Amino acid sequence: MIFMTHAATQSDFREHLKDYLDQVNEDNEIVYIARSNRRSVAVVDQEQLYWMEKAIKARKESLDYAIANDKMVRSGLLPDDKIVESNDDYWGQF
Repeated sequence: MIFMTHAATQSDFREHLKDYLDQVNEDNEIVYIARSNRRSVAVVDQEQLYWMEKAIKARKESLDYAIANDKMVRSGLLPDDKIVESNDDYWGQF
């Protein structure tokens, strides 16, 4: 699974709302929406956001962080960490 991003104007996003939301949910895309005279916003799948928040709040050496990191790798938000092999030895350290 590959993590993708897409940028849209506010009017284009409004005009094609269903299509953009489908891309977010089905294709794991993050859609960035440019707004005139305001900061841009991003539309992110709820499950992806959940795991990002879990990783941010957890201590790096904790089980919660390891699980969140693994979920983000599996969803394509993060590249696979080739240094650490996800096996019973790895998970057993927690």
